[in-house]
Amino acid sequence: MKKSIIVVASLLVFGAVFLAGCQSKGDGEASSEKVLRVGTEGTYSPFSFRDDNDKLTGYDVDVVKAVAKKINYKVKFVEAPWDSMLAAFDANKSDVIFNQVSITPERKEKYLFSTPYSVSHPALIVNKDNNEIKDFADLKGKTSAQSLTSNYAQMAEDLGAEISSVDGFSKAVELVGDNRADATLNDDVTYYDYLNQKPDAPIKIVKTSDEATEVAAMFHKDDKELTEKVDKAIKELEADGTLTKLSEKYFKKDISK
Repeated sequence: MKKSIIVVASLLVFGAVFLAGCQSKGDGEASSEKVLRVGTEGTYSPFSFRDDNDKLTGYDVDVVKAVAKKINYKVKFVEAPWDSMLAAFDANKSDVIFNQVSITPERKEKYLFSTPYSVSHPALIVNKDNNEIKDFADLKGKTSAQSLTSNYAQMAEDLGAEISSVDGFSKAVELVGDNRADATLNDDVTYYDYLNQKPDAPIKIVKTSDEATEVAAMFHKDDKELTEKVDKAIKELEADGTLTKLSEKYFKKDISK
């Protein structure tokens, strides 16, 4: 009887140890899973926004998903308005930003960038009844609605405009449409998509720059390994036609180059 009890007890102990070992292994596998924390706005249609079913979608969202699949990472999106998104990134709460970040000399001093995955042109947007502002130089002394840390805010400041701070493009054109701001600077692709969504919006483009703006994924300065992985994936997505396909899905034209 005692022998039987000892055998049963031994089996129970072995089983507990075995299960604990399996659990530890499972936890280890879960903790070692590669996760790419992606900073994005989630309110910047058609690049990063939530659809009618509250699903995060858009050109940039689809691009990073395709990239993650290439490098075998799981994507975790960290959504926030532009300025907060950058602050969270600087606080290391995300690994990369996919949110139409333009490559500028100032940013290149602080961050690393991938190969560009889209190209656009700066546009000057005003109220449809505004006949005073006709060119970029006319922004001097006027109010321009911009996200404070965006390259367009810097461009507007350089042109002599007073900046009216907003969280994103939709709010900017709302101010312009209501004549609470004289203008806003943004890329032409965003403007045309906005008009597709809201054709009656009281805004217009009065000038588009010939200078192309290249957009890329942005990384921490010391994260060269991840930058190289993503860069390689983007080049492969460009070569196999994926970027062109995604561009045409959202814009009916290729904005990837």
